[in-house]
Amino acid sequence: MSKKSFIATILILGIALIMTGCPKKTVVKEEPSVKKEEAARAEAERKAQESKAKEEFEKSMVAKKTPGIEGEVFESSLLKDIYFDFDKYDIRPADAAILKGNADLLKKYHKIKIQIEGHCDERGTVEYNLALGERRANSTRNYLVSIGVSPERISTISYGKERPLDPAHDEAAWTKNRRAHTIITAK
Repeated sequence: MSKKSFIATILILGIALIMTGCPKKTVVKEEPSVKKEEAARAEAERKAQESKAKEEFEKSMVAKKTPGIEGEVFESSLLKDIYFDFDKYDIRPADAAILKGNADLLKKYHKIKIQIEGHCDERGTVEYNLALGERRANSTRNYLVSIGVSPERISTISYGKERPLDPAHDEAAWTKNRRAHTIITAK
């Protein structure tokens, strides 16, 4: 084969390849209306869940008349109490989990303001228990703030041993009375 015929063959093959080219890929596109429908459905479902959660939260609130507190005060069964060991104010791991649940709820409802009440059992002097109740309320507040609840939304008060949950005079009652209780002061 001569040099001219070799070059001509290469040239013809190159032209043939260029002419045929690569096959085009077939792209299947979803209809934009299908994507929009799915997004709208997901958004509607999210809003329905939020609405249901808000309705459940609002149903859980019960108006409470508390001497010394002006305005309406509410209690919610969704805001759980935490408990303390005798003569302690540190947050136990199980109670930290409860406070995380309370914080999640408070983060959903940004306008809600709360008051944390510190309580003690009947043992000890009035002064000592008021101070211990204050440390318990502040410890609870500080923990909530540390996990993202705005400090401006939280006030604290100590009732010491003045408002027992259980008026009995035994260890079972004392265990129930050593607590931090959360009420809603504004919604």
